[in-house]
Amino acid sequence: MRTIDFTPLFRHSVGFDRMQRLVDSALRYEGTETAYPPYNIEQTGEDGYVITMAVAGFGDGDLDITLKENTLVVSGKIEREDGDVTYLHHGIAGRAFERRFELADHIKVAGADLANGLLHIELVREVPEEKKPKKIAINTKAIEHKKAA
Repeated sequence: MRTIDFTPLFRHSVGFDRMQRLVDSALRYEGTETAYPPYNIEQTGEDGYVITMAVAGFGDGDLDITLKENTLVVSGKIEREDGDVTYLHHGIAGRAFERRFELADHIKVAGADLANGLLHIELVREVPEEKKPKKIAINTKAIEHKKAA
């Protein structure tokens, strides 16, 4: 497994260990992640996003959505008993899956809907008031400069 140590680059910084985790996870999943189930990510506004996943055959009881720190994990597993069924063609996958999404800071999950075989997960960026940019007033009164003696 390849790992990259960013420690020398961040000697004068605090809190960038999350960046190292992101790079490590990207390298770990590179090439091993399947394309199942397919998904779209849409931007619905300045601060709104929707992840849409094609989960045909899965019911709401078969799906699990978990948010831990800044990682959204969507997993699905169908408990089926196909004992008496003889398939002439079996093309609907219905296999278990786990899909992970790394979310940026201040992204919250607003809700999830399942309709017509599509799982829609609504995300919204909620920046706290103290984190938003603030205008700083500039005073215009003259400042006396002291002359060096």
